[in-house]
Amino acid sequence: MSGHSKWATTKHKKAVIDGRRAKLFAKLIKNIEVAARLGGPDIEGNPTLYDAVQKGRKSSLPSDNIDRAIKRGAGVGEDAVVYSTIMYEGYGPNGIALLIECLTDNKNRAAAEVRVAVTRNNGTMADPGSVAYLFARKGQVLVEKGETVTEDAVLDAALDAGIEDVEDRGDQFMITTDPSDMVAVRTALQAAGIDYESADAEFVPSMMVQVDAETARKVIKLVDALEDCDDVQNVYANFDLSPEVLAELEND
Repeated sequence: MSGHSKWATTKHKKAVIDGRRAKLFAKLIKNIEVAARLGGPDIEGNPTLYDAVQKGRKSSLPSDNIDRAIKRGAGVGEDAVVYSTIMYEGYGPNGIALLIECLTDNKNRAAAEVRVAVTRNNGTMADPGSVAYLFARKGQVLVEKGETVTEDAVLDAALDAGIEDVEDRGDQFMITTDPSDMVAVRTALQAAGIDYESADAEFVPSMMVQVDAETARKVIKLVDALEDCDDVQNVYANFDLSPEVLAELEND
């Protein structure tokens, strides 16, 4: 099991209940706006928007916020918004690879914020292409475990739809697919009566790097600083945590 992935899941749950809720909501709203702009405001006819709305609802994003985000993204009203996607690459402590995905309406601001966050937290910026080859774009569908939601049930429901891997994350399963199969997989799960928490196309490291607790704390501090930037939407890193290191961090 990827310790980094487990840490990200734990952090996401904490974000829903602590002071980072506003940051989480802002990122969810941006996802909805971009999905509505690219594929239109019809939730049922726009799979990317459907998944963005699903993730918002599962994270307790108010329905009014979701409706307004769809309208803004679709260009309805005076506050219509347009975002550009920018990827930055960098290295964290001990050479950990970083991919930093931004959604912004001001590229200069985004670049400055990312650079400051990286350089102030023991990291360095990297040239385009020097880090990206270490990651592959994958669909990732998150499912909560349940009495009837077992690994066998997940595989029976959606294996033929394109599942590549099912990772046990304690109280959840992370299902990995080719991005082109992600909608088919979550649709097959729903047809079998299995609800899903989120479905996202993400950058997954091809090889993980084990780190000790001290390095992990530094890398997580850097990732947190990046995620605090308004324009940063996602941060991907290739560090892995052993169960012992993960337990030590959760006790901090």
